[in-house]
Amino acid sequence: MCLGVPGKVVKIEDNALGLRMGVVDFGGTKRETCLAYLDDVQEGDWVLVHIGFAISKIDEEKAKDAFDTLKEIGL
Repeated sequence: MCLGVPGKVVKIEDNALGLRMGVVDFGGTKRETCLAYLDDVQEGDWVLVHIGFAISKIDEEKAKDAFDTLKEIGL
């Protein structure tokens, strides 16, 4: 089973290797995330992240629903 976690992109920049990276806020915890798979992501967008890679763009309502579900199961 794979778990994707929603987060809000708060900063975007290229790293030293030229990869598109971002800082993503996961409900107060911020982590560096690879954005290379999503060309159209901008600061303020919500993304679904799996093992450090943003795999899809989602809307804020879906992100909230996912956070609620994670809280229900104790994560």
